Amino acid sequence: MMKLGIIGWRGMVGSVLLDRLNECGDLDIFNTTLFSTSQTGRGPLGELKSSFDYDALASMDIIISCQGSEYTKEVHPLLRGKGWNGHWIDASSHLRTMKDVPIILDPINRKDIDAALKNNQKDFVGGNCTVSLMMLALGGLFSRDLVEWVSCVTYQAASGAGSAQLRELFSQIAHLKEMDLSGDILKLEKEVTGALSHSSFPIESLQHPLVGNLLPWIDSEVEDGMSKEEWKGAFETAKILGKYIPVESLCVRVGAFRCHSQALTIKLKEDLPLDEFENLINSHNEWARVIPNNKADTLKHLTPVAVSGTLSIPVGRVRKLSFGPGHYSLFTVGDQLLWGAAEPLRRMARIILDFKNQGLRRDYELSRSP
Repeated sequence: MMKLGIIGWRGMVGSVLLDRLNECGDLDIFNTTLFSTSQTGRGPLGELKSSFDYDALASMDIIISCQGSEYTKEVHPLLRGKGWNGHWIDASSHLRTMKDVPIILDPINRKDIDAALKNNQKDFVGGNCTVSLMMLALGGLFSRDLVEWVSCVTYQAASGAGSAQLRELFSQIAHLKEMDLSGDILKLEKEVTGALSHSSFPIESLQHPLVGNLLPWIDSEVEDGMSKEEWKGAFETAKILGKYIPVESLCVRVGAFRCHSQALTIKLKEDLPLDEFENLINSHNEWARVIPNNKADTLKHLTPVAVSGTLSIPVGRVRKLSFGPGHYSLFTVGDQLLWGAAEPLRRMARIILDFKNQGLRRDYELSRSP
């Protein structure tokens, strides 16, 4: 039984990953050890190991790290330097920029993942949540090499910034709950808006009010007036596909608790009938599905509340645009903690296990050959 180590299992991505491993029966096929940066003693799967216990880490066949880039920067090279030859699967962004480290999204690039394993690749990394969700939603179009360019506006949930930011959003909501709602509406609005800018309003983690507000900037600044979150759109799409496609993004933090939404404008290389466009989306994978473009179905199925906690990636508001042939728009929603983060990591561990088992079977068959 392969030994699987999980680091950062108490965070939002790690917690969802552990739930998925249990739900899918993966804890029965791996010998799983949980590592912690702050706790010792017993955990949900037995004894907790220190995340800086290099001997314990080196005993693992596979390590999944959801601890973040700073941990990866410190521990990963030291572990490799000590001669560890296992598989490292990372959730953070640090390894994504490394030329030889594949970004894993197996419904899109399974052939590249298999080729990397055959080439003895040991490091793999999950993609940016909005990029992964966008690529799964448009998988049928990418697989046919139909996409000329994509313009994306994201509406990203507070939980995408981490557990502290989500807790603070709840705290902001609680801060407002004692206000008298029965008075004049304009006076009430003025009072609430004033409370959002008051020095007592909780903004330690988010730095700004998010309830009743939105934040049109995510992550650090890079060149040309672009945020790092927006830069990832083009960079990671190209790395996953193995070729460059223009992807321009404008990334916005909104007050949704969970799930990232995206409004996409797409230019295709061909002008497809709308039913063929929708069929390509529906037929590519089991998670992306087209929602009829009407008010009732849209509001019932195409919202963060409808999608939260599921692997579903609904695609709606699909229509052809007046800009000219081949222009389309759509709106899609996905749980950024599942397909946007934890699920590709879980599936990668299974792919590695299957790959090893296939190798053992080949070795056994060769040993029995006359």
